[in-house]
Amino acid sequence: MTTTQKPSLANLFFGFMKVGCMAFGGAQAVARRVMVEERRWLTERDYAELLALAHVLPGPNIGNFAVMFGRREYGLVGALACVGGFFGLPLCLLVGLVSLYGYFGQIAEVNAAMHGVAAAAAGMVLGTALRMGTRLKPPPEAIGLALAVLLASTVLKVPLPVIVLVGAPLGVFAALRRARKVRPAPAGAQSRQGDA
Repeated sequence: MTTTQKPSLANLFFGFMKVGCMAFGGAQAVARRVMVEERRWLTERDYAELLALAHVLPGPNIGNFAVMFGRREYGLVGALACVGGFFGLPLCLLVGLVSLYGYFGQIAEVNAAMHGVAAAAAGMVLGTALRMGTRLKPPPEAIGLALAVLLASTVLKVPLPVIVLVGAPLGVFAALRRARKVRPAPAGAQSRQGDA
């Protein structure tokens, strides 16, 4: 069983600042590495569950994640620490980079570099998904639902709201069904069976 550590408010702020400054093209890969592997604030399963909830809420996924995780740890102050750390310094860097891109964005080498960064970010996201999938060992019905959602979104081009409205209840139903199968019978029921 993996043990977790409770971060201080300062650690929350600087941890999310690290995620925000290192995240290019998506913060999920970096957030997982920082929170699960480096700082051990969350287990792999806790991270996956919180991230899944962040995905179905409106707004940026890791922004939602920061609010929920910070609130869980320290209430409103924790949420503000996480969001401030995640968006503060990266926002300042972004304003500077946008200004530079306005001057140098027409240069072919700059455009090539931007395409390279986008490809690396896509690879990081895929790598994180594979790592989480192998470590969590999802049940067959979860894998089936994930493949169905992938097919619906990429091949069939089903709109995201429809996917969420259909996929989320199916996922909840499958999880509840599996939990009922795994849950042990109450002690009184076992003794009555033994008496019979």
